[in-house]
Amino acid sequence: MNQTIKKSVYQIVGNSMCAEVEDGIKVSDVIKNFLNNNKSLILSFLNIEMVTSSFLNTAIGVLYKDFSDEQIKLLLKVEDMQPFDIILLKRVIETAKEYYKNPKKVEQSVNEVLEEK
Repeated sequence: MNQTIKKSVYQIVGNSMCAEVEDGIKVSDVIKNFLNNNKSLILSFLNIEMVTSSFLNTAIGVLYKDFSDEQIKLLLKVEDMQPFDIILLKRVIETAKEYYKNPKKVEQSVNEVLEEK
């Protein structure tokens, strides 16, 4: 098995606030590099004070478009997350898996709900 590398979200983003989509893209690019090369990564959230769903969607949720759930589970681990951020991450992952399984169906459902209002 290959060596697991630990990367700090704080160092990737440059501050303790993980709220911006642009910051999520920075993190996602790092993760994709590891996954594309079949390398293990631990993503540390040490010293991160705030995490938003938009950040997590662009950092981790988008991975489910190009990588299998099995590959992500095997190669990507997260550490040092606050309990409420872990709950948010789980919600983002479940939503992403559902969306990328059938994006047209999800978009159609959203459009139907919006048309009813």
